[in-house]
Amino acid sequence: MRNPVQNPFPPSDHARYSIWEMLVRRDIDAFLAADWSMVADDFVEKEFIGIDGQQKANPDEWRLAFPTLAAYRDEWLQQARDFAGQSFAEDPRTAIFAATMLEDIEINGDLALARKKFDGGIRRTDGQFDVLRWQTVYYCRRQESRWKICGFTGYLPNPMGMD
Repeated sequence: MRNPVQNPFPPSDHARYSIWEMLVRRDIDAFLAADWSMVADDFVEKEFIGIDGQQKANPDEWRLAFPTLAAYRDEWLQQARDFAGQSFAEDPRTAIFAATMLEDIEINGDLALARKKFDGGIRRTDGQFDVLRWQTVYYCRRQESRWKICGFTGYLPNPMGMD
């Protein structure tokens, strides 16, 4: 059985290990703290582009929702603050890690394609269950000996083909 908080890549696979740490551990911890400063250096600001798939399998319905890193940062912070204001019946960090899987990272020179999937959920104290089921494809670039996010196509159905 997979340990969801353990990086599935060995430290000797430096690229994949580093990308997983950035896209999973650091992202989750920063989101829960609603602290953008924890991930701000993980982005290539000049090249950044974010596509919102709107949970639609048809690319005709995807939107260029984040043409700048600032636009994405503002939405990310709003989502993090909204999440922090909720009351959960279980540990949110454990639930988010359990729902998150990133085991497919393609490296080609100084570029990487990382496929992060969510499939799970989290129980709220009001008895509701928030479903976490989508996927994001991240585009990463190695800059100055470290991996950074230069864009993503996210909020896609998981699995694809399911609206």
